[in-house]
Amino acid sequence: MAKSPVDQHPVKAFGWAATDSSGHLSPFKFSRRETGDEDVRFKVLYCGICHSDLHSIKNEWGNSTYPLLPGYHDCRHEIVGEVTEVGSKVKKVKVGDKVGVGCLVGACHSCDSCVNNLENYCSKLILTYNSIDTDGTITYGGYSDHMVANQRYIVVFPDNMPLDAGAPLLCAGITVYSPLKYFGLAEPGKHIGVVGLGGLGHVAVKFAKAFGAKVTVISTSPNKMKEALEHLGADSFLASRDPQQMQAATGTLDGIIDTVSAVHPILPLVSLLKSNGKLIMVGAPEKPLELPVFPLIMGRKTVAGSGIGGMKETQEMIDFAAKHNITADIEVISMDYVNTAMERLVKADVRYRFVIDIGKTLVATKP
Repeated sequence: MAKSPVDQHPVKAFGWAATDSSGHLSPFKFSRRETGDEDVRFKVLYCGICHSDLHSIKNEWGNSTYPLLPGYHDCRHEIVGEVTEVGSKVKKVKVGDKVGVGCLVGACHSCDSCVNNLENYCSKLILTYNSIDTDGTITYGGYSDHMVANQRYIVVFPDNMPLDAGAPLLCAGITVYSPLKYFGLAEPGKHIGVVGLGGLGHVAVKFAKAFGAKVTVISTSPNKMKEALEHLGADSFLASRDPQQMQAATGTLDGIIDTVSAVHPILPLVSLLKSNGKLIMVGAPEKPLELPVFPLIMGRKTVAGSGIGGMKETQEMIDFAAKHNITADIEVISMDYVNTAMERLVKADVRYRFVIDIGKTLVATKP
């Protein structure tokens, strides 16, 4: 059974948390552990809001533990700030450095996944929030004034990477970067489809273009065509509910990154793939999708899933993004706006990621 952090952890902290499945967030006092020999403590300056936060605070996946202080994403979270304290054995960063934490704060470090720098697939993975830490306490995320984590799970931000627009890359960025790399789609000349132009999708377009790919955005919303082509630089646009457009694009794509978290038909997407093409699912629909097998057999096509990457790949992604000036398109909000932001997120009323200005606005909400 999870223990209360108040008695276990001596360092006072403050943030916002949900106390029940209504999902309403409110001020919350708690505590974090002292800085261990290999720990890094940092002041949280910005924290992105992901759709997984919304699922978690409302217990829509059935695994939430309250009080729940978000700031992680299934793989994903988006917490950045400035180092204020380091343990005696920390060599990775120093006080004053700009850093971030994604969804991971722990793993076993000995299984095949961990040995191969894939801590995100470790069976003993410890998530940044709503997970049980090694001391039996519940982990709390980045809607808070400070964070502490083992240096292994700290991502160093390059000087030219803005913290606010760079924060969502710790979730959205690595979630699309990892499958593009692993499935051989991060090569010049590939033709990549991106399904859904939201928080994940818009970043997927940017990474695919930086890899030298031709990019087609696939969306149920024809009104997103101008945004996809003129703002994000996609090469073409497909309205997925237009049979003529879909038919004309049959067999043209080397790979597709599907970012949609709602239930949707995937057979039309499979038809867009060339022989040996790959459809990679990175969204997480709440119900099973229908997958006819015959179209896969006829083209030796692959349908696969992918989560985030391990810590080595996450650092690689941030460095690549800084080199190619890739950031998320964001709307910065104050801490006291977070419940309104969650309501807007349900309606997909954001372009494309909310980021909370923790550093400047959290303290004003203290009781």
